[in-house]
Amino acid sequence: MAVTDLVERLFESDKRAVARAISAVEDQENDHLKLLTSIQQRLGRAYRVGVTGPPGAGKSTLVSKLARFLNDGGRRVAIIAVDPTSPFTGGALLGDRVRMMELSSREGIFVRSMATRGSLGGLSKTTQLAADVLDAAGYDYVFMETVGVGQSELDIAEAADTTVVVLTPESGDSVQAMKAGLMEIADFFVLNKADRPGVDQSYNAISTILQISHPQMGEERDSEIWSPFIVKAIASENRGVEEVVKGIEKHHNYLTSTNKLLPRRRERIRNVVLDIVAEKLRRSFWNEARLAELEGKLDLVLANKLSAIQLAEDLTR
Repeated sequence: MAVTDLVERLFESDKRAVARAISAVEDQENDHLKLLTSIQQRLGRAYRVGVTGPPGAGKSTLVSKLARFLNDGGRRVAIIAVDPTSPFTGGALLGDRVRMMELSSREGIFVRSMATRGSLGGLSKTTQLAADVLDAAGYDYVFMETVGVGQSELDIAEAADTTVVVLTPESGDSVQAMKAGLMEIADFFVLNKADRPGVDQSYNAISTILQISHPQMGEERDSEIWSPFIVKAIASENRGVEEVVKGIEKHHNYLTSTNKLLPRRRERIRNVVLDIVAEKLRRSFWNEARLAELEGKLDLVLANKLSAIQLAEDLTR
């Protein structure tokens, strides 16, 4: 299909065209740059929400319920579920995300599972470009759900307008969140599976950590400073879902009222450009000659006759 025809159908929110366009971007097909340039004028309307948290926290269930709730209210919702790459096929390991796919039959909901493809972060390098495609297709919300939690997952905050961290009561997630630095990136928390034992203790533990990391919470509220909060939910029973939506809207209103939304998006674009340039330079640098030179000198490093730093310096001269 010609790019002009694909873009025209994309602007009409044709789901097959949306899927085709994302595949073109993900696989970096020959015309993907022309495609991305053609949709540029349509960007900036979708609100991007990142959802992360430890495995088993119920992220997929929560995102599914949020999409259904927003769609029932007349909003168009897209979901990008980022999965670890299969070592055999290079594709996404869907797991329990298969259940989310049933939402795709709904008018106004689009679901796409994407593989990380070896990306160090929790987001594929092309995930944000795929979000651009969905933005251009007219979706009001783009949810980006990442796999797991860890130091390498924190780039979700750079990709989203609002970042939601999902935790559960019984697994010591509050301590893990503090270790992983999630207190710094979460705009608010969802304490899911709140019908399980230990929910009050977990709520209090997270609240205590938040008061330490955000001392302004105990003082008179400054409208210029955002204070994270906690929402209890039982996503599987659709309880707390509306409150999570209100939390997203609250943070959106804060960003717009304090003129912080555009600077946040500017930083996101900057990071995307840096990543793309770094990847292009990496690919162009490691030609056959340099790889051969690297292999030829590794034994010298191993024998302590050459330092790794010096070898890197020699390669980049």
